[in-house]
Amino acid sequence: MLNAIWAFMILLAVVFAACTGHMSDVTNAALDSAGEAISLCLTMAGVVALWMGLMEIAKKAGLIEKMTRGISPFLTFLFPRIPKAHPAREYIAANIIANVLGLGWACTPAGLKAMKELANLEAERSNPEYVNASGDRQASNEMCNFLILNISSLQLIPVNMIAYRSQYGSANPASIIAPAIAATLFSSLVAVVFCKWKDRGGIK
Repeated sequence: MLNAIWAFMILLAVVFAACTGHMSDVTNAALDSAGEAISLCLTMAGVVALWMGLMEIAKKAGLIEKMTRGISPFLTFLFPRIPKAHPAREYIAANIIANVLGLGWACTPAGLKAMKELANLEAERSNPEYVNASGDRQASNEMCNFLILNISSLQLIPVNMIAYRSQYGSANPASIIAPAIAATLFSSLVAVVFCKWKDRGGIK
């Protein structure tokens, strides 16, 4: 659907430019944007390399393990039905930590593994409530809660936004930090409240 929307917008722009005699502007904009895209990719590659390297150092230094233990009570609160020794908890913790640090690229693999482990956990439970009339599996409460929490994405250091603002000439790229913390903190609190409200009384 998104591809269709983008294709329609591009086609509309080309048709409008042709009708108004601005095809040269469209061509110049396409070439300029292509150059900017390459420049932005190189900038983001450097940022990714830096933060992924720092994450690896933190992991080998034991900081990630300590942070995982630190948020264990929160995981128990939000996911009370996941056994404490289950691999899903470790992947969920890694995903949350990466999100908090603004490392969206690092949180994706952990998030996918967490979803896989949560699906395996539900299969082990053989819960009939999560199989629809067609026999297809449906998302469990834990999977929905994790997805909502992941989307709300509390961030202390919005690395992506800082890099984008720096790339496009912002005088103070890091000024986005305080608004980002406030916005994502609010969205995360709303996500937690919503998940616990929907999850009240157990499985729905």
